[in-house]
Amino acid sequence: MSTTAIRTPLEYEERLARYLFERSEEARAVRVGEKETSDQATIVERYRDLFTHGQVGALHVAEDDVPDEERERLYRLRKTCEAGIVAAELAGQEDELENAILAARILWRGEELPLRTAQARLAVLPSYRDRDELGALHNAESARFNDERRALLTAGDALEAELSGVADAIERSDEEKGISLRELERALDAASRSGTPAYDDLRERWFAKLLGPERESVPTSNHSSYLRRLSPLESTYTKERSVEVCVETLRRLGFEIQSIAGIRLDLDDRPQKSPRACVIASDPPNVVHLITRAQGGLHDYQAFLHEAGHALHYAGCDPALPYTFRKISRDHALTEVYSYIVEAISREPGWHAEHFGLSDEQAVENAEATTFLEALLFRRYTAKLQFELEFWGRFPDDGGTSTGYSERLTAATGIHYPVESFLSDMDSGFYSADYLRAWIRSAQLRRHLIAEIGEDWWRRPETGERLRELFREGTRPTSEEIAERIGSDPLDAGPLLHELGA
Repeated sequence: MSTTAIRTPLEYEERLARYLFERSEEARAVRVGEKETSDQATIVERYRDLFTHGQVGALHVAEDDVPDEERERLYRLRKTCEAGIVAAELAGQEDELENAILAARILWRGEELPLRTAQARLAVLPSYRDRDELGALHNAESARFNDERRALLTAGDALEAELSGVADAIERSDEEKGISLRELERALDAASRSGTPAYDDLRERWFAKLLGPERESVPTSNHSSYLRRLSPLESTYTKERSVEVCVETLRRLGFEIQSIAGIRLDLDDRPQKSPRACVIASDPPNVVHLITRAQGGLHDYQAFLHEAGHALHYAGCDPALPYTFRKISRDHALTEVYSYIVEAISREPGWHAEHFGLSDEQAVENAEATTFLEALLFRRYTAKLQFELEFWGRFPDDGGTSTGYSERLTAATGIHYPVESFLSDMDSGFYSADYLRAWIRSAQLRRHLIAEIGEDWWRRPETGERLRELFREGTRPTSEEIAERIGSDPLDAGPLLHELGA
């Protein structure tokens, strides 16, 4: 087939599966530290024939006069084709930026550290002043790449506008996600405001417990990973037991994660391995990588459970589904629902008592620590979404500035976020909105499971059966459709506020 040939939707889907597999495996190798450099551009060039304006047009035409489900599949293929054209144009620049970040080093206390190693080190440094010192060096070195980050954002926005025919980034995202980002923001803002008194109480108590008397009244974000790790509780939540406890937690739900053929666990510690846990679903349900880098502390357990939710979802989808409904979604909100509901087990006092031999009182206190972290992250991501809506709203006029980033995130969390992090902290495609929708939905789902199964839903195989039924649908439903099935308003944040103590 010539590079100018137009494929039928089925032919296109089959070749697209091979392309996405190769890109996923390349991303995995770099992320886990098996490769020192990224070579996505070579893969994109090899499959350049997939991503042409003619192919986009053909897929668009094919959407007409087909059943709704088939139209949805073709829509997702078309949007993937559009994204592929953008990727083909920008892959070289993205590789260059990724490789420059991988090669970057900072000198600290006579030691030369890669940026990712420095980032991982911040989670485990016991000294408050050391974290501020190393974090400031990391932030300054990372900020050196902001011009390149902005150039990529600008080029990507222009290409997406041309391909979609929609100039406004927010309008494009609304159409792709099938929601109104501004309506979502209004609901989240109201929830965040309602939860402020409860959050302020949690924040004061846990800042004192976790950061100690030397803390500033408004600590910097250099302490965020240390906070998330709940480092002072490390002796209880040891690095060595994280896999054992999480595997047993999942077994109670009926999931033998180490025996599921499609799930490939990577739990090793490597210097260039990203400290951020993730799942890379290269070919659901057959090849699903679950990647963590344990460092000690409760966050290891939460990260494992969170990513296990993703892995179980992708590895549990019906293999008879079309590839599109096993791999491609309109956004990430659906799969984040499943990661959050599994991670939510770590907020149950009974889980802490059962697995770590804690008294009921101590179990309640430690579970409250996880509630504090959840409230902090919810408020942080609400502020992130608000900043990103402002950023893209004025982007045509100012080309992307930091105005409001530090102010919004600092006011929402009580943690100072440095202004220079505004681009490194920005995920593509309004991913912040997907996380926030998933937070709302997982709380609604937890309320539903409690009503249907009981307060001990987190250790009942009936819960696993309910989740398994949802997983089989792959990526086909939307998060909002799940809300409707369990009798919830998609924008009802009441269950989430209840979980966060408001």
